[in-house]
Amino acid sequence: MKAIQYLEKGRPEVVDLPMPVPGKGQVLMKIHGVATCPHWDLHINDGVSMVPGGTVEYPYMPGQPGHEAMGEVVALGPGVEQFAVGSKVVLWQDQAGVTQGCYAEYVVADEGNLLAIPVSFAPEEVASLELAMCVQVSFDQIANVKSIEGKRFAVSGLGPAGLVAIQLAKAYGASEVIAFDPVESRRELATELGADRVLDPTDEEAFPHNRFSSEAVDLAIDCTGLKVSIEYLMHRTAEVVALFGVLRDEVNFGFMHWCRGLHLIGYGAHNKTAAETALAHISAGTLKLAPLITKTLPLDRYAEGVALLREQKAIKVCFTP
Repeated sequence: MKAIQYLEKGRPEVVDLPMPVPGKGQVLMKIHGVATCPHWDLHINDGVSMVPGGTVEYPYMPGQPGHEAMGEVVALGPGVEQFAVGSKVVLWQDQAGVTQGCYAEYVVADEGNLLAIPVSFAPEEVASLELAMCVQVSFDQIANVKSIEGKRFAVSGLGPAGLVAIQLAKAYGASEVIAFDPVESRRELATELGADRVLDPTDEEAFPHNRFSSEAVDLAIDCTGLKVSIEYLMHRTAEVVALFGVLRDEVNFGFMHWCRGLHLIGYGAHNKTAAETALAHISAGTLKLAPLITKTLPLDRYAEGVALLREQKAIKVCFTP
């Protein structure tokens, strides 16, 4: 079978691999569509670990870092009870870099990492469920501290996660969603997906209010992981700032944040309940993932897709093996 493998930094190639065989509690999944995780794809392409302080070794595990995938069960390992041959499924969590990834024609998946989906779903509509699950985890973290309904909600960073966050904030009843990103095309897409206001944070007059102002937002989520973005939100948010983006730098939480009770919350744990909740939003139409897919390409054009991500000409790319 065909798969993508990074043979060295900046060099993804199409390689031939033996057909994988499912073990106990596993299924063989024929990939119908696999979407990029831009942050991860660009890091591995550049030889930079997703984990601060980590390292990347080449040749990289074949098929990785592909993990946002949907497809069809074509073979069962011993003991599989949840699925049958022909079941249409989606991965709800990453299976980690120690196993073959989903930039391939077929992949072996633990049945516990899959959810059944309707046969009507196209790859672009559901392949990125894993991303939606991840963002849902942050919304669960926020809801553990403050209710979202009726609150003014800010989203910083309008890559894939931020565009999901806008939709979830609206689904949970936020009275206003304000989105921040310096890239105009992403602000335009955010408006299409439900943001009430879209602003350029590099414009000092775009949102000059501080967290003590009546115009301050109540809740916020940062989807960049950047110090400047997080502190921008901290200065303009009254109740909760959730950190979704991978945090690589220290941020300044000072007296003026502490004395007014600002909650700064980190990330939680991936879990199946969050995935099921995200899938329910997709099924109900309150979360649309297809608009995040700028282009669909055959798998052998993976390098072209990565180039589109780097040039910010694509939010996400979906590959069809």
